[in-house]
Amino acid sequence: MKLTNFRILLIFSITAILIQSCSYDNEELDEEALGSESIDDASKRSNDSDTTTDLIMDWNSLWVELDQHAFGMRPNATARALAYIHLAAYETAVQDMRGYRSVENRFNELQIDQRERDRNISLDLALNTCYALVFDHFMNNIDPEIDAKIGQLQSEYEDELSKRLRRRDIRNSIEWGTHVAEQVIAYSQTDTEAETQILEPQPLDYEPPIGPGLWSYSAEQERGLFPYWGKVRTFIISSEETSSIPPPITYSTDPQSDYYAEMDEVYTVSTKAAEENNEDLWIAEFWSDDVEGLMVSPPGRQIAIAYQLIDQYNLDYAKSLAMLLKLGFSLNDAAVSSWADKYEYLVMRPSVYIQEFINPDYQTNLFKFIFWPNPTFPGYPSGHSTFASAAAGIFIDEFGNDINFTDRTHEGRTEFLGDPRQFDSFSEMAEENAFSRIPLGVHIRMDCVEGYRLGYEISDAVNKFRLRN
Repeated sequence: MKLTNFRILLIFSITAILIQSCSYDNEELDEEALGSESIDDASKRSNDSDTTTDLIMDWNSLWVELDQHAFGMRPNATARALAYIHLAAYETAVQDMRGYRSVENRFNELQIDQRERDRNISLDLALNTCYALVFDHFMNNIDPEIDAKIGQLQSEYEDELSKRLRRRDIRNSIEWGTHVAEQVIAYSQTDTEAETQILEPQPLDYEPPIGPGLWSYSAEQERGLFPYWGKVRTFIISSEETSSIPPPITYSTDPQSDYYAEMDEVYTVSTKAAEENNEDLWIAEFWSDDVEGLMVSPPGRQIAIAYQLIDQYNLDYAKSLAMLLKLGFSLNDAAVSSWADKYEYLVMRPSVYIQEFINPDYQTNLFKFIFWPNPTFPGYPSGHSTFASAAAGIFIDEFGNDINFTDRTHEGRTEFLGDPRQFDSFSEMAEENAFSRIPLGVHIRMDCVEGYRLGYEISDAVNKFRLRN
């Protein structure tokens, strides 16, 4: 129903634009109204590369805000949404992207009819329409005031972009963006596993096995999140194709064991971070991205970084859309593979172990932000660590590893330690993100090591996926 209602609003919007254009004769702009500029010149202006990049930036900036306020999606449904959103944007524009090719024929059941695209469309207006529709469909459970910004941004761009276009081109542009969005949405709905699981992210029929060292839950709010996500569609590399490495350290309560040592590291580092308010605490909170309504999601954080990079490196719209597509694929496939392994190995969270064998009064540094001490799923491998390197591999392929980048995602926030941090390489940034989970108190080291490895394996596969002709 949500999509249907939104399309009703879209129809009203199109009608308003066409009425606004009625001052021009028949299907044409008034040449006199344009001064010395011809209709063809006006069409070229509507497809200006800088304008297109600005539009992409504005929509992705809005997406990050939506992501912060979306409930019940993170991180799995969020990563999936990103893959389909950026697939739709890429396919809307690919015919205008010199040197790039459509990926439609590489995915069964994705059917985009290229005959639906008129030769003289405004790419910006088509992209604007597409973004609005796919945002509205894939981003769920958002506060209405925040959700309304989708329609507001769409209307602002429509009003501006339509001023110097023929009514026919307005209609054709909107129809093309709508067609691509609807076909990508229809394709997403053929993934019945994901469509079903999104409706019940913490299914009551899932009960984890009981045993020493195995992850479990102690309250209904801590039930397993997306325990069957390993069955969800991937785009480039499936969970069966990625290498799955069992936990290298076995459960033990012996204080001399490696397992105990890893748990003690979490206890020591996270406790010291809280007591001293040191850089480890800054790192832990800077990368946390765990709390709905307060922070972006872990996959969303990588989109926030991506649009900062697009701005810093002044990428054109074609490179921006291609990078975002690869990033969406990498994050989606990272969620699927890491969750398949999480629920296969069922490694416990450190706070449970620490409270039983080290200090019964221990709390994670995440606990002050939420009502329970941990994310509600098993620990190995760390999803944060997987997302971090799955994104870093894409960024390295695009820009090289050496950078001078300052992440300003949380700049100005006062609820937690989010002051900007500067990095000299993407691998340094990803590693800091990956191992930030130790001072936060929610992962032991082996969780982070494996997630960090797995994410790069996934990004390597995505980088081999050819988008160029």
